[in-house]
Amino acid sequence: MFVARYRPKNQFNDLLRGFDLLNSMLNNMETSNRVKESEYDFTPAVNTREGKHAYHIEVDLPGVKKEDIKVDIKEDRIVISGEKKIKEELNEENYYKVESFYGTFKRSFALPESVDTENIHAESDNGVLEVTIPKLDKPEVEKTKRIKVK
Repeated sequence: MFVARYRPKNQFNDLLRGFDLLNSMLNNMETSNRVKESEYDFTPAVNTREGKHAYHIEVDLPGVKKEDIKVDIKEDRIVISGEKKIKEELNEENYYKVESFYGTFKRSFALPESVDTENIHAESDNGVLEVTIPKLDKPEVEKTKRIKVK
């Protein structure tokens, strides 16, 4: 039989190591849950370009239905917002799993002064929203003008 000397300090250190191990396990679980949730928080990718007759905004919205997209004009800004809803359901013999993920997004862009806000057009096709903002026709102004001295 092996005889060991009783040392209360060693037992206390073992208890502290146990708490440290428990805290690290809980921290790892919390971090992994946060990473999983953040996969579904999203800010959609946006491409903007200027054409000869209009400005174009293309927003990547995979999995977002047309009904869940809003395009608003507020003062001198265009605001694109909506909600993404994903529901995954798996139903097999003796096994049923449902996972739901929801998230909202909102992007806004300043409008130039020379746009026709009455004829802005938005269309969603295959997960891509395209907003066309027509330019106003400006009368051509001479670039140089001579003032007659009197």
